[in-house]
Amino acid sequence: MDELDLLKKDWKARNADFDNVSYNEIYKMLHKKSSSIVKWIFFISIAEFIFWGILNLFMPDSIYEIYDKFGLNTLLYTSFIINYLVIFFFIYLFYKNYKSICVADDTSTLMKKILNTRKTVNYYVYYNIIVYVILSILFNIVMFSKPDILIEILNPNHLDIKDEVLLRTMLIAQGVTLILVCGLLWLYYRVIYGILLKRLKRNYKELDNLND
Repeated sequence: MDELDLLKKDWKARNADFDNVSYNEIYKMLHKKSSSIVKWIFFISIAEFIFWGILNLFMPDSIYEIYDKFGLNTLLYTSFIINYLVIFFFIYLFYKNYKSICVADDTSTLMKKILNTRKTVNYYVYYNIIVYVILSILFNIVMFSKPDILIEILNPNHLDIKDEVLLRTMLIAQGVTLILVCGLLWLYYRVIYGILLKRLKRNYKELDNLND
């Protein structure tokens, strides 16, 4: 039983004369917990931004050389720039959500801000997964449209393997990779952000109960 549950139990045990004081104490506790959760969402999004930025810096040159053979480097760099701008915008929204939670807010206003934060996080999760799927499909369409180059990359030593087998294997591998990565991304977001969103949802219900 956490501090909030103890406070609620104590509130129910008191006389009616103290209801208003207890209400304010519970509200302040819910506000503090909600603000802390939104702050963590903001910090985690920054950590993700830094992590992917560092990962891209250490990407081997051979990867870019392969993309260059397909004429995909321009699309790759453009997608990087747009993606970073969109993620930076989400970070700004998370920061704005955190700073907007004011102790002077009434219960209704705080509930609306909690809902807004949950929506922003959901949009952020959907954006990252959808963008990965779209870019993966787009890049594969371009690569498979140039089978000669793709076969040369897959079989540089010209082993005795049929081109159809190589392309089919590559297509299956790319499909499996797409599904696995999407699954891992979804699992990561459900675990990391899902826990925080469940706590926000719980706070929302507690605030709703206070209004009853």
